[in-house]
Amino acid sequence: MEDTNMHCALAEGVKYKRVIVKLSGEALATSNGMGIDSEKLDFVCNEIANVRKMGVEVGIVIGGGNFWRGRQADAKMNRTAADHMGMLATVMNALAIQDRLEQHSIPVRVQTALTITKVAEPYILRKAIRHFEKGRIVIFACGTGNPYFSTDTGAALRACEIGADALLLAKNVDGVYDSDPKLNPEAKKFDRLTYMQVISMGLKAMDTTSITMCMDNNVPIIAFSLLEEDSIKKAVMGEPIGTYIGK
Repeated sequence: MEDTNMHCALAEGVKYKRVIVKLSGEALATSNGMGIDSEKLDFVCNEIANVRKMGVEVGIVIGGGNFWRGRQADAKMNRTAADHMGMLATVMNALAIQDRLEQHSIPVRVQTALTITKVAEPYILRKAIRHFEKGRIVIFACGTGNPYFSTDTGAALRACEIGADALLLAKNVDGVYDSDPKLNPEAKKFDRLTYMQVISMGLKAMDTTSITMCMDNNVPIIAFSLLEEDSIKKAVMGEPIGTYIGK
């Protein structure tokens, strides 16, 4: 696809100019939790397109749980094999988002941590930065490219590498709680946490490796519900939404 849109001017009031948006595969899933729901794909891509039109440089990391849940699918499977299958699942989601965003005439590139040159570029940091400078969205697939690391860790790593101003953790709950709000109606939501509080309290915002990486590189994390309209826009504007995790 030819680039029909160059870099948009940064809208007034934007707090975070360059971000990584971390999506779960379930954000695209059908009602049975598997595959891709076209309406959900449209919603997610519209939210991202609106932010990109504000001049924000957007990188996306998406999981693959709507296609493969690793060893949860087969407890007998070797962990490395299961993780590699999960990485390939993220590529399917990345290509779906790329296709739908391009239908909005937004230039997109998919970069993969595993080399799959027939369908996407290999991950090269300098090339990714150049894509941002040209106003393109970059979707980072295959996590870190290594087994035993989650796509959360992949998102944290890419956020640190590209010098992101924030990691936006778009979830199916509206922030970080002290217990599962689906199981405990009295669960307490946190508006703000330090990295160390998340780790010491054993909160399930992201895995410990991801939190530590963001802490060491001073990348704030904002966890919020993707289901709320304009939630990504509110996050990049610095409006109070979800849970802020930082120093």
